[in-house]
Amino acid sequence: MNEVQWDETVDVVVLGSGAAGMSAALTCHFEGLRALLLEKTDRIGGSTAVSGGAVWIPLNPGSAGAGHGDDTFEQVWEYLRRTVGDASSPDMLRAYLDNGPAMVEYLQARGALALAARQYSPDYYPDRPGASLGGRAMDPLPFDGRRLGAHFKELRDPLKEFVVLGGMMVNVTDVYHLLGAWRSPKSFWHGGKRVLAYWLDRLRGHHRGTRLLLGNALAAWLFHAVLRERIPYRLNTPARRLHRDAQGRVVGVEAVQGGTVRRIRALRGVVVATGGFPWDAELRAACYPQPTGPWSMAPEGNRGEGIGLAREAGAVMGTGHVSPAFWAPVSLWRKADGTVVRYPHLVWDRAKPGLIAVNRRGERFVNESASYHEFVSVMYRGGPAPDIPAWLICDHAFIETWGLGLALPGGRPRQHLMADGYLIRAATMPDLAARLGLDPERLAATVERYNGMAARGEDTDFGKGSTAYNRYLGDPAHQPNACLRPLGRGPYYAVEVVAGDIGTAHGIRTDERARALDAQGRPVPGLFVAGNDMQSVMGGAYPGPGITLGPALTFGWVAGRALAADDF
Repeated sequence: MNEVQWDETVDVVVLGSGAAGMSAALTCHFEGLRALLLEKTDRIGGSTAVSGGAVWIPLNPGSAGAGHGDDTFEQVWEYLRRTVGDASSPDMLRAYLDNGPAMVEYLQARGALALAARQYSPDYYPDRPGASLGGRAMDPLPFDGRRLGAHFKELRDPLKEFVVLGGMMVNVTDVYHLLGAWRSPKSFWHGGKRVLAYWLDRLRGHHRGTRLLLGNALAAWLFHAVLRERIPYRLNTPARRLHRDAQGRVVGVEAVQGGTVRRIRALRGVVVATGGFPWDAELRAACYPQPTGPWSMAPEGNRGEGIGLAREAGAVMGTGHVSPAFWAPVSLWRKADGTVVRYPHLVWDRAKPGLIAVNRRGERFVNESASYHEFVSVMYRGGPAPDIPAWLICDHAFIETWGLGLALPGGRPRQHLMADGYLIRAATMPDLAARLGLDPERLAATVERYNGMAARGEDTDFGKGSTAYNRYLGDPAHQPNACLRPLGRGPYYAVEVVAGDIGTAHGIRTDERARALDAQGRPVPGLFVAGNDMQSVMGGAYPGPGITLGPALTFGWVAGRALAADDF
């Protein structure tokens, strides 16, 4: 250590400014440590800022108030046993369940978080023992971006798919009101207020609307606390090395700021939380099933550097996971200028009545209203080869009501999407089959069979609409099955979907205190890992909404507490 010429000294250096990184930095600060937050990009928020924002924390402080006070540890444990199984260790799962509620109480009490438990939000496998219909998932309360002052521009913008009018964030309630604005005075009033507030923001000079929702709000709450507490952070400062002493302890970071190398001593340790490796082509090729491609919805800066630094310091990757990533079907709009726009088909269109998914054989292969992770898992399990790509197909009434991917509903312009080959339109089903390269007779038989089941309200092939989670995402006004309606008159539309992801689940092996482990299962002294750099506590399974952000916040907090205790 003596040969290193340190430029500055702090107690803890945190790499990455997503939920895990900011949770760790804030916790260190609240526990009396000097924390420094380093972010390699020019924006704060990481994957958190572009996410849906759900946080899965069973037995959280708000669950009882949301009407789910009868949930128990035993029920949650049984559900995880039935969904995660042996993909994660019991010690890690118990650490998550024990610390999650405490983390929420701790950060909320200090004004760093504002979460509300969902009254109704079924777990993704609600038919399995121990599942819950609500209370376990939490959402960030809306955040007024004006509270960030001039730093608002430093917060990563949300995905364009989460905004309308070029910069107005909307949630599901807003979307329903905006779609029904000309049919309901209540919806007109709701939508009108939102649009007026947005244009006032733009007139005041803001680059987008200041009403922040979803993961953007979550990142904003944490960032606001970082600013309020005057925790130092540096943008455009990538770390390129972890320094270790003669005993192998991580004692500092070498980073590059403005072209200048800076060596920062960390008296207590370093937390790595840089967002996983979804954009590292080599790691994807080595760890993902095939086929794969540049199909991730995570920020393109998430290229696995943090994992690489941890491995160079002696840490190893985890094992035993059932999936290396958290999947989502993604459609790709390849524009004429060569740019690619990615759209994640998460919760809006697939579960609605009047849509089917087919593979290259022109056959249905999946419950279209299953979770996004399950949908792609089934794509990869397709035989004799993976069902990649697949197509989402709907009729004219569907696209006018719900839209399809980037094609918006209500008669909005779609010609540009058709011209670039993103949206395929055909007057008849045989014409659509020809344009998609599918067997027209087989596709016709698939539609005929589906329509017969849809008319009866029961999908006996794949169970679309058969669970509470399916129906939660369907159209409650459509009965007897909120997710099933026969495909009616044309023209018909289709978009191609591939096996995308929203982040990686395969990462550095840690213990229940978020300490990175070496090949012998021993902690690497001074090195902590959280977020998507950490081997998922769910082992690549996806039990419910928010099982990435929940562990990220929790184990960032766990790492901060352990560093403050200084007994590791």
